[in-house]
Amino acid sequence: MDEELNVTYITLGGHVDVHKFRYLYFITFFIAYILIICSNSTIVYLIWIHENLHEPMYIFIAALLINSVLFSTNIYPKLLIDFLSEKQIISYKACLLQYFMFYALGGSEYLLLSAMAYDRYVSICKPLQYPTIMTKTTIEVFLALAWLFPACQLVASATMSANQKLCDFTLKVIFCNNSIYKLHCASSTAITIYGVFILLSVALFPMLFIVFTYTKIFIVTYRSCKEVRKKAAETCLPHLLVLINFSLLCTYDVIIARLESDVPKIARFMMTLQISLYNPLCNPIIYGLKMKEISKHLKRFLCLKIN
Repeated sequence: MDEELNVTYITLGGHVDVHKFRYLYFITFFIAYILIICSNSTIVYLIWIHENLHEPMYIFIAALLINSVLFSTNIYPKLLIDFLSEKQIISYKACLLQYFMFYALGGSEYLLLSAMAYDRYVSICKPLQYPTIMTKTTIEVFLALAWLFPACQLVASATMSANQKLCDFTLKVIFCNNSIYKLHCASSTAITIYGVFILLSVALFPMLFIVFTYTKIFIVTYRSCKEVRKKAAETCLPHLLVLINFSLLCTYDVIIARLESDVPKIARFMMTLQISLYNPLCNPIIYGLKMKEISKHLKRFLCLKIN
């Protein structure tokens, strides 16, 4: 690879025995990608066609599942191509785009979960005010903020990274994430500070808001009757499961990508795969099985398909 090519292309060096297991990797992740698209799209379709699911809670769930499909589409097509390629490379511009989409959609996940937490808080703690607070306009504003706010912040970060001089051309990952900063000849204080600001605004603060909101919900329901406690558990626990899973994976991503952690290549490879697999596959299962109304329509839908 000549010097000009090195300046333009980045090697993704996080793959493990890709030449030996390329077809196994390809088939496994192709099936996973199809499952992600089909399972998430099925729940979104059910929410779309059934009028009793046209409520804020289910609309936010549909938005979260659409976000999962977009998140996976940012990773899987390139990953599948790499499994069948002799060299796992990507142009720096495409790498920046993948980095941008990865964290913009990741931030959207936190903000959508925050919107869902607020919706549950108003529904359970202020039921009489719910129709006037959670209006169509409120839902539209929440959805717009969830997708636009992280994206606008990441544009500046990607632009600053694009203007940095590169001295290294190999990443120890299988797709582009925060580790692109290690390619720069010199670390930028401005990029680091801005990265911390983004982390706080689209991840940490929303997570604290969600924890605070659900704490308030559980305090209120603890003092209420058994029926109210049951309703809170049915609607809130799936959201908390998604939040915990996603937060643990994001914590891993920050620790590994930004800190000089000496992690074995196979462990790094397996954990990175979980980021792309776990939530997109588990979200439709959690919401399809744990949410009573969705589960009911899903069973009917599957029975019709089988018959």
